[in-house]
Amino acid sequence: MPVKPPASRLHETVPREDAARDGATPKYFLVKSELSTVIDGLSEGAILPTERDLAQRFGVARMTVRQAIRELRLEGRLERNGRSTAVAGPKLVQPLTLGSYTEGVRQQGLTPGRRPITFEEIPADEALAGHLHIAAGATVLHLERLLLADNQRVGLENTYLPASRFPALMDEFDPTTSLYAYLHASGVVFAEADERIETVLASPREVRLIGTSPALPMLLLNRVTRDPSGHPVERVRSLFRGDRFSFTARLRPES
Repeated sequence: MPVKPPASRLHETVPREDAARDGATPKYFLVKSELSTVIDGLSEGAILPTERDLAQRFGVARMTVRQAIRELRLEGRLERNGRSTAVAGPKLVQPLTLGSYTEGVRQQGLTPGRRPITFEEIPADEALAGHLHIAAGATVLHLERLLLADNQRVGLENTYLPASRFPALMDEFDPTTSLYAYLHASGVVFAEADERIETVLASPREVRLIGTSPALPMLLLNRVTRDPSGHPVERVRSLFRGDRFSFTARLRPES
């Protein structure tokens, strides 16, 4: 049976007189705000009432309710459950550190995984050569993998490494396992990294691979990692579902 939010919230008519007196606040946004409050009081997996029921209770059109629910899905607050809409679980919180994706997911009690898409040698273009401090046209190892959490697709990772530094990588490394663990066991030390984070929309190919909506905002991380001598070890482009991931960092004042 669907779980109905508290009647005291659902029977309020939208828009409220004080909130939409001048018509500046869209009705769907007011419905979204009310639904957010309702969601806060429900447990993960609880089923919302139907769009028709919500429209009647809020005193708005079904299209208004549908738009509010659509935005809450994009934000990761709600998710589809068959033909119903359910309260989504909490987002994965990934720390911005030099640790691996595997470690971050395990710390949250989930099982990390990687599904290889591409493992190949390619020539470095000028931009990639500049990031890795190698000559343009030099051979680079390119590893593309789907990122999994409890066997659900949550991201896509592309890693580029100079082939001259890791000549045995393609023969020795299992691409379903942690690359950081392999490199660490090989004596590589990660000393620092430059990382840029931005929001993007996935390309049609990325949408197919990750299995998400083309309208879903994605979190794009571009990283260049260096060893203690300052030489680049890797360049990584990671794409994460914006409805499933958030990132944290510990900040300190500059000395």
